[in-house]
Amino acid sequence: MENQGKTSDWMEVAEVKISYQPKVKACERPKVVSSRAAFELLKNNWDPNTLEFVESFKIILLNRANRVLGVSQIGIGGTSSVVVDQKLVFITALKANACAMILAHNHPSGDVFPSEQDRRITKRLVEMGRILDISVLDHMIISPDNYFSFADEGEL
Repeated sequence: MENQGKTSDWMEVAEVKISYQPKVKACERPKVVSSRAAFELLKNNWDPNTLEFVESFKIILLNRANRVLGVSQIGIGGTSSVVVDQKLVFITALKANACAMILAHNHPSGDVFPSEQDRRITKRLVEMGRILDISVLDHMIISPDNYFSFADEGEL
């Protein structure tokens, strides 16, 4: 009993701290009011050297007024696919205290038409968002000059 009063090693755990450090006041953040506005924002936040090279998946995080909290890259893939870690999507949204998000990925081929896999991941993330009260407003597939919007096409 000589260890009484001491914390055992197994009782020491890492502290989990949640923080979000915005760099811009809420009223100064861009507001996403259309798929075209989201497309322009995404193009400005995408490395043009990789847009037609490798597939990437990003999310635009939004507050209740659809003002941008941030853009986060979720995954980088190869020439024809990217792994979307669904938990990472929502960990990021929760950490930013986002009320909504827009999903986005590119097709290096330039063909913005969604695959069946694109439709499946969209449906899954929309369902997960409903559970967490984080609206998925759109999923966009982009190329340098064009985009496909699931919302505009009535596929959400």
